[in-house]
Amino acid sequence: MNFRELSVLRADLAFIAHWVRDASHVLDLGCGDGVMLEYLQTDKHCIGYGVEIDDAKIPVCVSRGVSVIQRDLESGMSIFADNAFDTVLCLSALQMMKNVEGILADIARVGREAIVSFPNFAYWPHRISIFRGRMPVSKHLPYEWYDTPNVRYATISDFEELANRVGLEVLECIALHNGKPVTFLPNWRGSLAVFRLRKKTPA
Repeated sequence: MNFRELSVLRADLAFIAHWVRDASHVLDLGCGDGVMLEYLQTDKHCIGYGVEIDDAKIPVCVSRGVSVIQRDLESGMSIFADNAFDTVLCLSALQMMKNVEGILADIARVGREAIVSFPNFAYWPHRISIFRGRMPVSKHLPYEWYDTPNVRYATISDFEELANRVGLEVLECIALHNGKPVTFLPNWRGSLAVFRLRKKTPA
């Protein structure tokens, strides 16, 4: 898979991919159908693993040539050693986890850097929905309140505070909309928050 193909399939992933260095050792948590790892392997010569729980997505990953481990992220990452990966990806999956703080702490343990994305609950249409007395439904939050797999909702400011608490330093924070960076009022106008992080060095 080349960059153009990735851009057509997932513009958000195409933007995020430029943060992953060539030939990196990568762990993709909640890797879905494996499209990101397929691109990183074929175009950027990365190696690594995906972690996914969905039965239906495992054979799709395998068909893409992605090494995937079927595992619930809530059970932890004890199978991976400290600093085992150059980059840990957790893209649009963290909001589905109950133990967000514990998973972030594990990400800080096993990876030297991390890239995390999640739907920005402070995106202006979401605020309007709440103002009108309804839970938001959007491209990045496409479920009704009663059938959503999302159990956590966060804003850019919320996540930055938690990342610092678990030992992750924010290197870059970008708000995206339709895969493109939003520079003016990002917490208001960005539908997807993307953080590039690294493990804090001891003082």
